[in-house]
Amino acid sequence: MRIRAATTAVVVLMAILGTAVVAASPAWSAPTCPVGSPGPGAALTGTPWPQLRYDLARLTPVADGHGVTVAVVDSGVDARHPQLAGAVVPGVDLLDGGDGRTDCVGHGTAVASIIAGRGVPAADRSPAAALFRGLAPGATILPVRVSEQTADGGSGTGRTVSPDAFAAAIRWAVDRGASVVNLSLVLHRDVPAVRAAVDYAVRHDVVLVAAVGNEHDRGDPVPYPAAYPGVVGVGAITSTGARLSASQVGPYVDLVAPGEAVPAAARVRGFARYTGTSFAAPFVAATAALIRQYRPGLSAAQVARRLTATADPAPGGSSDGYGAGVLNPYRAVTEALDLSSPASGVAAPPPAPRAAPAPSHQRALTLAGAGVTLALVVLVMGLVLPAGAARRWRPGKLGNHAT
Repeated sequence: MRIRAATTAVVVLMAILGTAVVAASPAWSAPTCPVGSPGPGAALTGTPWPQLRYDLARLTPVADGHGVTVAVVDSGVDARHPQLAGAVVPGVDLLDGGDGRTDCVGHGTAVASIIAGRGVPAADRSPAAALFRGLAPGATILPVRVSEQTADGGSGTGRTVSPDAFAAAIRWAVDRGASVVNLSLVLHRDVPAVRAAVDYAVRHDVVLVAAVGNEHDRGDPVPYPAAYPGVVGVGAITSTGARLSASQVGPYVDLVAPGEAVPAAARVRGFARYTGTSFAAPFVAATAALIRQYRPGLSAAQVARRLTATADPAPGGSSDGYGAGVLNPYRAVTEALDLSSPASGVAAPPPAPRAAPAPSHQRALTLAGAGVTLALVVLVMGLVLPAGAARRWRPGKLGNHAT
């Protein structure tokens, strides 16, 4: 059943698209996209800089995401793209009906390729195509189509579902077996249904990764779902390691990843360069998939703590807008950590009340505050908390970052 977009819908895909050279498109039986939709992209001219940074030749033999399903809640995923052959399973289209394997704007296709681009079949392989690969090429993509919006300077155009339908999309992905959900989109208000859907995912042991938005020059409006407890909020950096100027700054930034001129799959075929936090988030989601494959015994909360605890320090000692630091996939997968120890520097706030959602700007307790409270309880009552007690999670900040 088609879900029509409410006129007050505020879901905005945070993309700033680069240029692409249009090439011929193969036939496809999916629903017809509007005239003027982006066409196929160009060939690559060199190895993408994030792949050089993350040394996939070293990482992929350790873990490739095989057996892990990553939901991409976005503009759909174009399953025609050679880089995504065999990677995309039927999902759901909440705009037009269907299975989500249609993308009229290319945003979700780019995100999916950063996560699980597989390379191309041998018969179609070219030197340019062979240069590209996703960070978790063995992962499975579950597409959930909710929007055709892109944002350039904060002005979104195109159809989108209502916030309530967006909340339903998150629940749908959880119920269909996704253990990681990528949310490269932003709401600028706290919607109870979305908050409840995030809580539902957290309680079902799903890693939620969300872009923090590209509106730093507009005062850093609080981005949801990135600002909710239990969601890993991702900012963007340039190839030099500097914070992308548009990448938002606030306590919802948990770590950063590549987000400037990132080569990724264009709609149908070829590649384009993409800029924004939308394209930083899938690097983190892909790393979560690698961890879930390599360390299947870890909970979603432990996966998220591992992401922040293994981040590299911000360059030059800067902390503004970097959260815990810069994503390091190899360390996140392989490094030995004691995630049960307070030394990991990760906050673990108590569950938020479900009947009365917290105000939109209210933040979770810090580790220090929680530690004092627990110490007082132990001192006065002589009780010991049971091991493994379920808690909601919010990544802590390592070093002298804003909180």
